[in-house]
Amino acid sequence: MDAVDATMEKLRAQCLSRGASGIQGLARFFRRMDRDGSRSLDAGELQRGLAELGLVLDTAEAQGVCRRWDRDGSGTLDLEEFLRALRPPMSQVREAVITAAFAKLDHSGDGVVTVDDLRGVYSGRAHPRVRSGEWTEEEVLRRFLDNFDSSEKDGQVTLAEFQDYYSGVSASVDTDEEFVAMMTSAWRL
Repeated sequence: MDAVDATMEKLRAQCLSRGASGIQGLARFFRRMDRDGSRSLDAGELQRGLAELGLVLDTAEAQGVCRRWDRDGSGTLDLEEFLRALRPPMSQVREAVITAAFAKLDHSGDGVVTVDDLRGVYSGRAHPRVRSGEWTEEEVLRRFLDNFDSSEKDGQVTLAEFQDYYSGVSASVDTDEEFVAMMTSAWRL
């Protein structure tokens, strides 16, 4: 294991010690920190941001992480790639059940879930805010879809985005059996 891999393991452990939303919380924090919208951070920004959250990296560690996920030679790390790498790997069993849930949602079969796909699978009519007239059924479905969409809310969720969401959830579930049972129940697979 090289120094950057060891640093990532250290960060992953620190995030996971905060519970299921540790990595998701870090992702939200970094997206807010990315004021210029570049979706990248330099070593100093990474180090300061992590320090604000109580996650400590020294300068060499921050520079090593930035070099590893510097996709364009700019000296900055690609935020989405970094966050994806930070998530713990999932077993094939977990990946398979996530793929099955995605396939159920992808009503059109085109590899992207949209509000139109959701209409074919779910109804938002019973949602309390629809019943009160506050939201339309379209709004309920869109907000539901936004849970899985990346930071750019484009109304389309890819399998990769869906997997990213569930990799964060997966980190908080101890066994494959529990994860499969949860997914099977939640998505009625």
